[in-house]
Amino acid sequence: MNHWTPDDIPDQTGRTALITGGNSGIGLETARALARHGARVILAGRSQTKLDQAAEAVRAATPEARTDTLVLDLSDLSSVRDAATRIAETETVDLLFNNAGVMNLPERRTTHDGLEMTVGTNHLGHFAFDAQVWPAVRRSSAPRVVTVSAIAARWPMGRLDDLMSEKSYRAMGAYARSKRANIIYTLELARRTASSPVEALVVHPGSAMTGLQQHGNGALSRIVTPIAARLLMGSAEGAAWPSLYAATSPYVQSGQFIGPAGRDQTSGTPKPAKLPAGAGDPAEGRRLWTASEQLTGVSFDLEAGAAA
Repeated sequence: MNHWTPDDIPDQTGRTALITGGNSGIGLETARALARHGARVILAGRSQTKLDQAAEAVRAATPEARTDTLVLDLSDLSSVRDAATRIAETETVDLLFNNAGVMNLPERRTTHDGLEMTVGTNHLGHFAFDAQVWPAVRRSSAPRVVTVSAIAARWPMGRLDDLMSEKSYRAMGAYARSKRANIIYTLELARRTASSPVEALVVHPGSAMTGLQQHGNGALSRIVTPIAARLLMGSAEGAAWPSLYAATSPYVQSGQFIGPAGRDQTSGTPKPAKLPAGAGDPAEGRRLWTASEQLTGVSFDLEAGAAA
């Protein structure tokens, strides 16, 4: 399509979308748009209070919206397991959005399980969640998994040779590493599910002020970030377009990387984007998959939940 907006989303009645980080930013805008087109939305996040507020916001925009919430802390593998088990046992998930994330943590921190916080949340937490919620995804006749990466995945500092930042730590290096991992994971998932109904796509939202920037360094970021938000960044609503396009367009294919088509790919109608150099290497995909299973202690059984 030459120009796409959320008005082009097909009717989603009868489909269920589960969105990590659904209580704010891109996740909340994704939920609002899908609910407006008939989908049931499950908002996942760490705070029940914030999730309830987000669900109210979705229903305020679409009174007939069907919403549910799921407490999920991606930085705690026991929380990931509990949340995934709740969904895997009873639900059918047609659209799974790996959307939540953290960035710009000024010092190296670790998750509850001792993993570097940024990669541990943005990639490994989602890997473990996807693996354990997979039966609910495979119950769908036409499931899509959409993972939100970032332009930062193209930065040279995002190489995966020091995945846990054990040799050295740079805040934006860890973020770039996590976002590159999002892409490599999704492409490997697409390869491994090529003979199934599952479609796996990865997106970057361009540039938007979404709440991730709250972890900036000191006074300078508190001054510069609001200015940057006004002058350089788009809205969270616009930043949700690539996710929505990847999840609902009949023109996409599993394994594609989708981003805004505007100047510098910061905003605009979604379209296929160029992969970071080397991200499509199947060998790197296999290495990351194996490392992810080892670091999380979770084995990803892609046949789990598949129809007999």
